[in-house]
Amino acid sequence: MTTAKRDTYTPETLLSVAVQVFIERGYDGTSMEHLSKAAGISKSSIYHHVTGKEELLRRAVSRALDELFGILGEEHACVGSAAERLEYVVRRMVEVLMAELPYVTLLLRVRGNTDTERWALERRREFDHRVADLLKAAAAEGDVRADVEVRLATRLVFGMINSIVEWYRPEGPDGRGGAREREVVDAVARLVFGGLRKAS
Repeated sequence: MTTAKRDTYTPETLLSVAVQVFIERGYDGTSMEHLSKAAGISKSSIYHHVTGKEELLRRAVSRALDELFGILGEEHACVGSAAERLEYVVRRMVEVLMAELPYVTLLLRVRGNTDTERWALERRREFDHRVADLLKAAAAEGDVRADVEVRLATRLVFGMINSIVEWYRPEGPDGRGGAREREVVDAVARLVFGGLRKAS
């Protein structure tokens, strides 16, 4: 492991290291000692930047949540038919997941054992409900099939999107390049909306 010089560490680079360690060891299985070794700096240097590992967790899941909630305020998420807005939101969710892969991966792995984790789970549920509301609106407008219950459809859509964290690697499994972002976004949109759209 290469150790960085202390003066090259910023709160952002420390956060990046912490997220990787949390993903590898689990948040509960990570100590400040693990973080200091991974960062190549002393524990006191970490405390210069943050109050502890829970602050690092909150910053990391906040980054993912802020990006996801930001989608809902974008113009194309707010105008057009519910089905058009839903497709836009689904596509953007996949883009955000891939752009912020380690942060979203960590968000999806929190279990509710700390105040920060419970807060993150509550925010995730809020986001899920907002997307489910779009799906309900699209069904009410007659643009998506009504024979699949909305809660089930929402869970299946989120399941497909969230599973990307388990297999997507920008560099590919062999290090020579993976699926392009646009390919993944388009494939998810085709599968989701090919299954949800009402047959014409």
